[in-house]
Amino acid sequence: MLQINNDTMAELTKDQKKQWAKDLYLSDQNLTQKEVAERVGTSAVTMNSWVDKGGWKQLKESLLVTRESQLRRLYLQLDELNTAIMSKGVGKRFADPKEVETIRKLTNAIKSLENESSIADIVEVCKRLLNWLRPINPILAKSVAGVFDDFIKSVLKKA
Repeated sequence: MLQINNDTMAELTKDQKKQWAKDLYLSDQNLTQKEVAERVGTSAVTMNSWVDKGGWKQLKESLLVTRESQLRRLYLQLDELNTAIMSKGVGKRFADPKEVETIRKLTNAIKSLENESSIADIVEVCKRLLNWLRPINPILAKSVAGVFDDFIKSVLKKA
């Protein structure tokens, strides 16, 4: 995470402030838009514009629901359905057509989640790489951050 003191905050470009705001907004600190705007030194209106135009709300929401938690829920649902089927009387422990369809849908959803990278996974890798790169080469990190933003936006548009 980019840490900046008050003396250097005034020297930041608009793009640098925007990137810092995005980092803070998406961080685990759960800051409000107003708090982020105050820390970055920009107006609440500008912050709101960045959040709306950049799709930051959707990005933050996707970070909250991890692929692992979705998979856990799907497996629990599948287990509950199988338990219900097995609790039927002897000779009747078969799924009815509605249960078969539900099992098929749950299984396909699980397969899809296990084989695809989520936005949260992509963002986490991008953040880790940027955090590693910033101390080594801040100029390159800024450039790469822009590429990551474009890539994440393109993935969000496809979702």
